Amino acid sequence: MLEIESKTQFEMEVLRADKPVLVDFYAEWCGPCKAIAPLIRELSEESDSYYVGKVNVDELPDLALEYRVASVPTLLVFKNGECVSRGLGLMNRNEVEALLQN
Repeated sequence: MLEIESKTQFEMEVLRADKPVLVDFYAEWCGPCKAIAPLIRELSEESDSYYVGKVNVDELPDLALEYRVASVPTLLVFKNGECVSRGLGLMNRNEVEALLQN
């Protein structure tokens, strides 16, 4: 799983990725973020057809603002440098997998 620590890294690892990327925008203090974390980790280990990244909104607030992340957790799926789907709040496995299928 990619821990995104800068906008430059985000551009290189997410926007220029050769596969879809599921990005979890989260915060350390967020209960639902902690609840969904094991599922995000599982998904990152299960498939080679996509990448998974995490963005801490407290450390990269400008990136969160750019992608209109107003609450956490927010899951975004990027394909070919574009955000193609978005999920908000605590989601179950089927809901997250549906985001990846879009």
